[in-house]
Amino acid sequence: MLKNLQSFIKLFPQLKVTLIGDAMLDIYLEGTSNRLCREAPVPIVEVERRTDQPGGAANTAVNLAGLGGQVNFLSVVGGDTEGAILQECLKAKGVSTAGLFVSRQRRTLSKQRIMAAGQMLVRFDQGSEGPVESKLEQALIERLSALYEQSDAIVISDYGYGVLTPRVIETIERLQARFRKVLVADAKDLTAYREVGLTAVKPNFQEALRLLKVSDWGGQARADFLAGQQEKLLELTGASLVAVTLDCEGALVFERGQPPYRTYACPNPNSRAAGAGDTFAGALTLALAARAETPAAAELASAAAAVVVNKEGTSSCSLEELKECFQSEQKFYASPARLAARLKSPRLAGKRVVFTNGCFDILHPGHINLLNRAKELGDILIVAVNADSTVEKLKGPGRPINPLMDRLKVLAALSCIDYLVPFEDLTPEKLIKTLRPAVVVKGSNYRREMMPEASLVEAQGGEIQFLPYLPESSTSGLFERIREVLEEIKQAEPLSAGLPGQGQ
Repeated sequence: MLKNLQSFIKLFPQLKVTLIGDAMLDIYLEGTSNRLCREAPVPIVEVERRTDQPGGAANTAVNLAGLGGQVNFLSVVGGDTEGAILQECLKAKGVSTAGLFVSRQRRTLSKQRIMAAGQMLVRFDQGSEGPVESKLEQALIERLSALYEQSDAIVISDYGYGVLTPRVIETIERLQARFRKVLVADAKDLTAYREVGLTAVKPNFQEALRLLKVSDWGGQARADFLAGQQEKLLELTGASLVAVTLDCEGALVFERGQPPYRTYACPNPNSRAAGAGDTFAGALTLALAARAETPAAAELASAAAAVVVNKEGTSSCSLEELKECFQSEQKFYASPARLAARLKSPRLAGKRVVFTNGCFDILHPGHINLLNRAKELGDILIVAVNADSTVEKLKGPGRPINPLMDRLKVLAALSCIDYLVPFEDLTPEKLIKTLRPAVVVKGSNYRREMMPEASLVEAQGGEIQFLPYLPESSTSGLFERIREVLEEIKQAEPLSAGLPGQGQ
């Protein structure tokens, strides 16, 4: 399921994506402030530099192009200085402006931020917010209709500023019914797209609350609250998949008939999350168009968004940066002593270390459920993985199916896992003694008396948590079903061999 993330990324440059939405220009005026103004008690900022970046749907276009996608961007800008600057910014980042229509009756949407010492002091928004004039509306519809069939995916980036008129939305519904493309919407009002045949939607947490018409979620953790809203969110949006982004807390992804899937992100200030939602939507679209399953698409999108959050201002993620996220060696620690040293600073900062171990021969939903739940018990999740020789001793001849390095690479793709460490022993006692986790996790199919390491964990001040186990998802169960299928095929062979026309 997650083993081939790099193979999906390699497909991105082959994909044609049509994006329609509200283009904006993000302006950053940055400087220093050491005194107050005489006219009013406000800081004086001595501006040292100005940075212009594509924003809104234009930022999604930049991210799609940066990730390798072949982008056709449809939008409207004003015939003003901001519109001209935005067009130049898009060209500089490899996005064609052939589908960018200029209106002399509109002002380009722009957001101007005043920054001092990395802190935003104020933001000025300007630009036309009403529906585009009918002539431009018709031009957008004609261009969209011409591009739809040849596209691998369609992205809607609707901030409610007039490009996505009711007629344009009706056109998308008609084209989608005819051509059935991967269709992803990131919109202020997702209910407007409920009937268009959406593949996926990407609300942030506040947008999800507005969809649910909820203002108070009872003090629960955001992910816990949302987990109980899966069916309602899917019903309200009409989408097959709903990915709710939680800024510095990752994302929660809902799919019809499947349990929620959680991704994790490294904590960063929300002020550095500008544009990360656009990045998530772009990467999610490309992954789905590359035929990635939902967990893989979610991990790719979250990884791309995490790259952006670690940058200043409105930014994008490149194809190479996304590839680097899945260089699994970054999570490997062959030496437990080195990993213990790496954990010293987080421990001093009060971070809670969680530990679990296993063979993880063939990764399945039961594993992912347990690992995600384990991550929720602390801040840092360490997964110890049995070496090949140990797996054979524990599971018998013919195991493991996948060698150690393959198993480590698959696990490294999960954002819930922070560190991976292989071990040769039959029990993880030596590792636990060295790493001193606050929590050790096992599935509920275990009991304390089955764990030789239990006394050591408690002697070191740790606790043991048993999490729900999904027996229908066990690796042994998968092997048993495979054997049954092979046996059925074997028994059917004599019959098929004797059929007329067979074996000629």
